Amino acid sequence: MSSINFNSAATQALRTLQQSNSQLDATQKRISTGLAIGEAKDNAAYWSISTTLKSDNKAMGTVKDALGLGAATVDTAYQGLNAAKDVLDEIKSKLTAATQDGVDKKAVQAEIKALQEQLKSIANSSTFSGENWLSVDTSVASYSSDKTVVASFTRDADGAVALGTIDINISTVALYDANPNASGILNSRGNTNLGGIKDATAAVGAIDTANSTAG
Repeated sequence: MSSINFNSAATQALRTLQQSNSQLDATQKRISTGLAIGEAKDNAAYWSISTTLKSDNKAMGTVKDALGLGAATVDTAYQGLNAAKDVLDEIKSKLTAATQDGVDKKAVQAEIKALQEQLKSIANSSTFSGENWLSVDTSVASYSSDKTVVASFTRDADGAVALGTIDINISTVALYDANPNASGILNSRGNTNLGGIKDATAAVGAIDTANSTAG
């Protein structure tokens, strides 16, 4: 005849201790990771959702950075265009003054030439992160007038991810094109010397000092 000794109080105490240790381990993991659900075994459904959200959050951070770069690039071009507009206003005023009798047209032309160089300097310096939308060279094989700025990141109800962008054609805003066979806004006749009073035979951008008839 066999006899089995069983201490129910000790067994219950052991089970309680095991549960306490298990809960303590879970609490320590949450403290160390900062996550209520650190692994799939904690809660598979919630873990899957949180993993997707964390991935999307990282993507959103990247989109935010890309938006900042895009905004800075656009703002650089915008500021350059504004500065160029101010210089063009000065050229316009000098051309108007040059139509008056007794005005030294050579002196006015010299001032206009200096302003033209200022326009080139504005265009060349409108660069951000290696991108210049105002001074281009379409003869370079790698040149592309189509620029893309990241605008958004979305995930639809089916879980499909889409990245939204804004397309910009810089050929409509480029001030100068180093390619003699192409045209920027300020060298639309294939000549970077703009401004001035000329007759029908005078070179583009030159004041005809012998004949003040506007071309």
